[in-house]
Amino acid sequence: MADADDVRRVALALPHTVEIPSDGFDFRVADKGFIWSYPERVPGKPRVIRLDIAVLFVGDEAEKQALLLGEPDLFFTTPGYAGLPLVLVRLSAVGLDRLTELVTDAWRMRAPETLLDDLDDAGLPAVATDAGAGG
Repeated sequence: MADADDVRRVALALPHTVEIPSDGFDFRVADKGFIWSYPERVPGKPRVIRLDIAVLFVGDEAEKQALLLGEPDLFFTTPGYAGLPLVLVRLSAVGLDRLTELVTDAWRMRAPETLLDDLDDAGLPAVATDAGAGG
């Protein structure tokens, strides 16, 4: 079971990560977001920042659908994210190893190729991705 503090630790361990000031968490590499807290919107009510749910960049629609269909207890989406390469992650349903894999994978997809060697040099887990995705 992970929480917002775990997201913060994992994201900030990745090189060149910047945390953007927000009511929750919001992490970027090269000005591109790769994981942030879910801004839940209910019609007629103010937006609520959910620290128990993360928005995760996944690269493309095929990966999004694979995650949604393969692990529905962990991943979900809402109509507001239709057509976007993003999934929502229930932090209470994800272990720290899986969270590390997901966040690292998202970082790799968002980081420019010139930064990828820095991740490998940091000794963090290597995750198979398409490094060119998410440009």
